[in-house]
Amino acid sequence: MSGSFHVRVPASSANLGPGFDALGMALSLYLVAGVDGESSPLEGARVVDSHHPAQVAFAETGGTGSLWVASRIPMGRGLGFSGAARVAGVVASHAQRNGIGATSFDSAKRSILHLTTAMEGHPDNVAASLYGGVTASASGEVVCLPLGVDPAIVAWVPETQTSTEKSRTSIPAQIALKDVIFNIGHTALVMGALASGDTSVMRAAFTDRLHQDVRLAAAPTSKAALEAALSTSAWAAWLSGSGPTVAVMCDRAEAASIAAQLPKDGTTHVLEIDASGAVLSAS
Repeated sequence: MSGSFHVRVPASSANLGPGFDALGMALSLYLVAGVDGESSPLEGARVVDSHHPAQVAFAETGGTGSLWVASRIPMGRGLGFSGAARVAGVVASHAQRNGIGATSFDSAKRSILHLTTAMEGHPDNVAASLYGGVTASASGEVVCLPLGVDPAIVAWVPETQTSTEKSRTSIPAQIALKDVIFNIGHTALVMGALASGDTSVMRAAFTDRLHQDVRLAAAPTSKAALEAALSTSAWAAWLSGSGPTVAVMCDRAEAASIAAQLPKDGTTHVLEIDASGAVLSAS
């Protein structure tokens, strides 16, 4: 058995507007987990029960014992809590068997991605939480995009929760060809704008015709927050995952001002893009 360790996993924002189930962004809001009795829990940590997604992932991939978890990622808010928890569980299982060596962990990431994608049902959140940065993932493959910008990400988080499964069933099973073409083109624009640092096209690039309007119709407070964000100097804004959180990308110097202009019936977090992804450390 390995020595004491813990794994830190970032939150994520999925889709980034048009990149439905394909694009993800890791954010500087974290879930930390370790094996109970092997490491000292952080403040706020608790030993989770057998139904917690981190514990389920840990046990299903060969982990033994119970996990403690400390998390700042809100549940059911579109910031990738379940994806981060599942990544933490599978990484902890790997570390328990193989230790925390960087070479071993790096070589296992592809397998961890496949396992967590199967658990989550789609790769966008888990890819970003595992690899960090902004990721494009499909067919079991993942690419970390080069970034020509270093923005702030303002997350507006309401008190209400969203069921991802229920939200996905509201999306029409058939999509008009013109809307599919629109999203393909705008996903390419998102990737190009992030890589080149061209902030002038980001607002148009992050628009969507597949899922956001349907989801926002059921979440009027999120729609109001998105509209408020787009009335500021923000570069872009989108519904984070299935919502109800709204994510806003902007110049770091303007983040506090933009956060103050968002509706008061939600909590704002001024975050960064996390570049590291899941990190294994000795405790």
